[in-house]
Amino acid sequence: MKFRICLITTLLITGSLRMTSAQGIKTDPQLPGNDSLSLPQILQTVLQSYPTVVKAQETINAAGAAIGLARSGYYPVVEADAGYTRIDPVPSVSFPGLGDFNFAPNNNYNTGVSVYETLYDFEKTARNIRLQESTKKLSEKNVELIRQKLTLVTSVSYYSLIYLQEAIKIKETQIATLKKHLAFVTKKAETGSSTQYEVLSTQVRLSNAENQKVDIETSRQTQTAILNSLLGWPVSGQLKVRSSFLATEPGIRPDSLITYALEHRYELVMARLRQEHAELNLKSVKVQYNPSIGAFIDGGFKNGYFPDLNKFQINWAGGVGLKVPVFEATRHTNNMKIASSEISMTKQDLEETTRNVSTEVFQNQVSLQASLKKIDQGSLQVKQAEEALNLAVVSFKSGAITNLDLLDAETALEESRVSLLKDRIDYAINLVRLNISVGKPIQ
Repeated sequence: MKFRICLITTLLITGSLRMTSAQGIKTDPQLPGNDSLSLPQILQTVLQSYPTVVKAQETINAAGAAIGLARSGYYPVVEADAGYTRIDPVPSVSFPGLGDFNFAPNNNYNTGVSVYETLYDFEKTARNIRLQESTKKLSEKNVELIRQKLTLVTSVSYYSLIYLQEAIKIKETQIATLKKHLAFVTKKAETGSSTQYEVLSTQVRLSNAENQKVDIETSRQTQTAILNSLLGWPVSGQLKVRSSFLATEPGIRPDSLITYALEHRYELVMARLRQEHAELNLKSVKVQYNPSIGAFIDGGFKNGYFPDLNKFQINWAGGVGLKVPVFEATRHTNNMKIASSEISMTKQDLEETTRNVSTEVFQNQVSLQASLKKIDQGSLQVKQAEEALNLAVVSFKSGAITNLDLLDAETALEESRVSLLKDRIDYAINLVRLNISVGKPIQ
């Protein structure tokens, strides 16, 4: 069975579910609409401004700065200094008949510039740069992973709010019908053609329906607060959503979904990058205590030179040096062990993530197929309930059934409509879950 592109078209709550076929694959109608925010509009705001996304983007900037810091190992270090030293008494020597000779002035001034350049550090800088570049790649993929998770959370909240909005409308219709029945049986009771039991039973049904509406309204307010929070708006603000989101199935053969997910899921991409990062870290640790060769040159102006000790003169010094660590107190050995353990842990993380992704894709695939079957069954139940209500209306007018029997038929129809709405919402949510679980972007 090939997966097909499925357009979620307008949901008609009171109508039957029409399933069309494209190459043998069924498509589901769109969910009910309100003239308000659509899912693409909500996702655009959430994915741009949610604090977790902004924070993750800042880690990319920090990683870029870390790369620049690592590259600084290739550049010379230049320092300027100036100083004054007062000596008293000054070193001197006396020669009979010649007087005293000072070896330094009382006031000593010195200004200079020092330059140090690492000529070769046996790949310490190069490997550190590659390690920081790997960190940046991880940061970039982490942003996409956060966006993916936010997409799922936002989509579930969005479709849940659609369900609650439409469930309230259905419940209001039911309440209005019950009120008409209550008025009708009350008048009949006044004339003696109806029993008090019918009046009381209708009142109880009306009370139950109103209580159910209160529960749904409470859930709607809670779901609105969640969506407002994701958007960064006041949680108590009013919000309505409309379904204009075009959802598509992955377009991948069912037997290839897991294979595709193992190549494209951000969690697995990041797990592989973490393993590569750990391997780069081990390579960097290996050369951490390598020798380094550097050159220096110092130059400037200072006094204290013969024959005129107070005259400023140009001076400079330069040379080449070799630094070789001799004893690092087992630091290198332990750092190597830590880096090797990190590689082993990342391999296990990759294996665990692979198993979790495979299970998740399979579960979402099964759930989506079940949703389609429920929609078919729910559509038939609505049609059956509509026919039953039509027959009940005819029977009631002819006096064959009581008002309570008619209420039972009307209640069954409203409940089947709510159930069908729930099935369609579940289908939309499962469609988003399946796309995300295989690594398909939700646009």
